[in-house]
Amino acid sequence: MLPTVVRLAAEARAFADAARAKGRRVGFVPTMGALHEGHLALVRAARARAETVLVSIFVNPTQFGPKEDLSRYPRDLQGDLRKLERAGADAVFAPDAGEMYPPGDGTRVRVGAVAEPLCGVFRPGHFEGVATVVTKLFAIVGPSVAVFGRKDYQQWLVIRALTRDLFLPVEIVGHPIVRDPDGLAMSSRNAYLSPEERARALSLVRGLDLASRRFAAGERRARELERAARDTLAPAATSIDYVEVRDADTLAPIDAVVGERAVLAMACRVGSTRLIDNAVLGEEAFVLPP
Repeated sequence: MLPTVVRLAAEARAFADAARAKGRRVGFVPTMGALHEGHLALVRAARARAETVLVSIFVNPTQFGPKEDLSRYPRDLQGDLRKLERAGADAVFAPDAGEMYPPGDGTRVRVGAVAEPLCGVFRPGHFEGVATVVTKLFAIVGPSVAVFGRKDYQQWLVIRALTRDLFLPVEIVGHPIVRDPDGLAMSSRNAYLSPEERARALSLVRGLDLASRRFAAGERRARELERAARDTLAPAATSIDYVEVRDADTLAPIDAVVGERAVLAMACRVGSTRLIDNAVLGEEAFVLPP
């Protein structure tokens, strides 16, 4: 059976309230749709932690910049529902923009230092939009647990921070990156890539792999790890926003030597498509597929 679809905030709240009234934990997965196996892994992770799982599908306008891909972001609600049926979702909250941002709406949620570097530099206002819509969704659904993909590593840290700082009673789970067989991190925006661009996009994976192998071999100089990844990426990328080693918990800069763990985060464009990827050095074994 396809998941129940609700369009209004009051309907989504009533669905979650009814589940809680029966003693069920509510798991929640916020998405922008155009679902792929990475999203479905989040749904299955939520299902393992809660008896009722609600997924939101909403292309949030406040997290897109004026020259970004809001109008052409892929949308396929019926296809998404069929995928969610197989993954075990119980309901989908699919509001329109007017429902989430009604006339007179003006409140925004600003997260501090963790939102400032990396994508915070290159996408001004992005994380304010993310934090605002997630706070609204948490207020509507009231989940016990919410699952986010760690491909959007900075976003995951932003959500953890706002949940902590605002005392929201939601367990935030960061799910490991789900990759295609060739190693490319799954993303709805991968659909924009031509075959030639997709082949070039694998340079992100190769850069992370090389840096991860050098870290495992004992390299701890942050700039050298960045250089290894950047030199691999540069010949294939149309442009590079950043290749940076940062503190894995706070995203504070690491000036010289990496300790036991750090995140290596990358963002670039291949053609007109912006791609991000990351690896946590010292925490996960990053192995490039054969």
